[in-house]
Amino acid sequence: MGEAKLYTDGGARGNPGPAGIGFVLLDSDDNLLAEEGRYIGEATNNVAEYRALLLGLEWALAQGIDRLEVYSDSELMVRQLKGEYKVRNEGLIPLYQEAMRITQRFFLISFTHIPRAKNRWADKLVNRAVDKALAHC
Repeated sequence: MGEAKLYTDGGARGNPGPAGIGFVLLDSDDNLLAEEGRYIGEATNNVAEYRALLLGLEWALAQGIDRLEVYSDSELMVRQLKGEYKVRNEGLIPLYQEAMRITQRFFLISFTHIPRAKNRWADKLVNRAVDKALAHC
């Protein structure tokens, strides 16, 4: 099994609005293992953040990763996953529960809030996916 870093981001233009998700998965030497940006339709920023996390976690598991450091610029999501904030929003509860279920499949996992400026790669994937989808409308 392996060790990796996962950077996730989600965003909506408007809240809710056209939304995208993105993740970047790096090995312990910062080599790219996987990246993806995806348009998810209408969603809120917080729903997009969780959907990005879920996609990235599934990719990490598929790559055989069992020790994972997760980085996100969503302070709300990170604090919820660490148990510092309760999840009160009805739309986020099932996403949170799914995230907690998946995280139990890792031997070791950590969540760290980072400034948006340190999450540019994942953010770029989000914006590229939304721009591409809106260009086809």
